[in-house]
Amino acid sequence: MTTPLPTNPGHVSGETVAPEGSAEAGNEQSLEQKEVAGLSQGQIVRRRFFRHKGAMVSLFVLILILLLAVTSIGIGPIRGWYTWTPFDRPAPLNPRGQPTLSLWGEGGFTIGTHPFGQDEVGRDMFAATMKGIQNTMVVIIVLGLLATTLGIVIGAVAGYFGGWADSILMRFTDMIIIVPLILIAAVAGFAFNARGVFSVALVLGLFTWTGLARLVRAEFLALREREFVDAARVGGASSTRIIFKHILPNTVGVVVVNTTLLMGAGILTEAALGFLGFGIQPPNISLGSLISQYQGAFTTRPWLFVWPGFFIVVIVLCIQFIGDGLRDAFDPRQKRIPKQKDLAASAARTSQDKA
Repeated sequence: MTTPLPTNPGHVSGETVAPEGSAEAGNEQSLEQKEVAGLSQGQIVRRRFFRHKGAMVSLFVLILILLLAVTSIGIGPIRGWYTWTPFDRPAPLNPRGQPTLSLWGEGGFTIGTHPFGQDEVGRDMFAATMKGIQNTMVVIIVLGLLATTLGIVIGAVAGYFGGWADSILMRFTDMIIIVPLILIAAVAGFAFNARGVFSVALVLGLFTWTGLARLVRAEFLALREREFVDAARVGGASSTRIIFKHILPNTVGVVVVNTTLLMGAGILTEAALGFLGFGIQPPNISLGSLISQYQGAFTTRPWLFVWPGFFIVVIVLCIQFIGDGLRDAFDPRQKRIPKQKDLAASAARTSQDKA
């Protein structure tokens, strides 16, 4: 009796054929594998980040704002191209110190002498806002470096060693987490008379590492049981070498992404402290202190209040979008959805190869 041939279309002559409807998924996987073939992990991350349109636009806008803030009024003893400095007090150009910037009108686009206007004593608001951007960026950079260092060290020690070290460090972390950050920073700033740029940055950095420490600890708890860590132990590697040479590089994605998000939150925290009168105080200038100083002029001279707030929103959004792009770039589970024309081209090349 002859055995009938199998009727399953997925099995022909001993070859397995993908079931119907999976051709497109196969093309997607094949296309993605071809795109990353021969690339290192760093090249793959960089390629994914550059393809994130929101992150690239945000990075361009953030660089443009930084260049404008640095080149316009200069930095330190280096003078910029702008006429006024934050400490000049020219006579008001008009009775209310209205901005001379005009996007449209009879004369078209014009910048004028005081594009962001002047306050009641004649201070140029463009120069003051640019100085506020400089100081605010210094605060979040110092904050990011300090908080990242503390978060990595505490999280790594707690996650790798465990036991009593983990219990003590995590209970200390919980004690800081349960107290509102603004309250801690305000009390610490008042107690240590932190009114300067670097002192405020240090105070914020000392109390914003908790979230990153918990994330790093979770990564270390998972990675310390992996085979490459056991191999390093058998090879005689010290705990310090295992932590910083073998495990920490595998957590770089979590660290980088959360550092950018931490810096974005740091701008809002610094602005809130300045608004409450506990942050950077005159003669130093920050975006938060400008909003606090001119909050009463919102209804009469809104340009004194609006421009610092506008740049706070733009900078925070840029940093958040950059962090989102880094998260997608470092996440190995993220897959780019190819365009229809890319799938068609890949299918055509596959057909030609088979022919």
